[in-house]
Amino acid sequence: MEKNKENGIRKIVDDDLKKFANQFTERYRNEVNDPKGVINSKKNNIFISELGDEFMFYSAFTRSFDSAFGNFLQTIANDIAELSYTLQGDVSSYLTPQQANHIETLMNAYESHSKPKVSDYENFNSYIPDNVESFKKSHVTDNHFYNPEKKEHYIIELKASGDLDIKKAESEKNALLQEYFILKNELQDSDDKVKIYFGTAYNIYGEGNEWRQERVKQFFAPEELLIGKDYWNFVCDDEDGFNIMYDQYKKSVHYILDSLKEIKELYFN
Repeated sequence: MEKNKENGIRKIVDDDLKKFANQFTERYRNEVNDPKGVINSKKNNIFISELGDEFMFYSAFTRSFDSAFGNFLQTIANDIAELSYTLQGDVSSYLTPQQANHIETLMNAYESHSKPKVSDYENFNSYIPDNVESFKKSHVTDNHFYNPEKKEHYIIELKASGDLDIKKAESEKNALLQEYFILKNELQDSDDKVKIYFGTAYNIYGEGNEWRQERVKQFFAPEELLIGKDYWNFVCDDEDGFNIMYDQYKKSVHYILDSLKEIKELYFN
């Protein structure tokens, strides 16, 4: 990776971590005197309080932190991706009944253990009616990158944690297929390509190990998966992207550790 790009990634990771930690500290500072605040509500639980301040603090803090940190990882990915791609927003166009029916057919086939393939939807040609007003539809995207050199759009549904609830695998693929067709319809007069992916911020089985969520694999082709290291390499558009991003994360994570210490002292001094 060229040095300028590496420095750009490191700066983004450091800046974003600092901003995240400051915002989190400010939130809990503002709740110190609020009896309904996240930590105060837990402190008032006489059963949890008997387990000690340390347990009480982290049991109150962790759930809120997990949610906020997941959003942060999505933000940092978009910020890093902007070094290599053009960031695009949500998709908005239309979805024809024929396309919707094809998606439903594919979902039923995958549920019956038909092996998913990219060609299942890439080779599908839909009749486009003259009036599409009643078929208009928008869809929120986690990541939507565009590579102008390759003329390719990349839509990624990101699971910030390393796994996906097996009950949600079907709905994630369904959403991606809708996004695929909506964007294809928007680009119908262009020769741009659209690719869809399901990504995770880390591998729950450990980086370098096989990701064994078979229920998810039931709905996604191997080339549609960006797991852990592969996701960050894709975001950075470089095979060394994950290593650089994570190395800087380890150097800058002290912002969050300092935030935790300050918040704990605010409530349990």
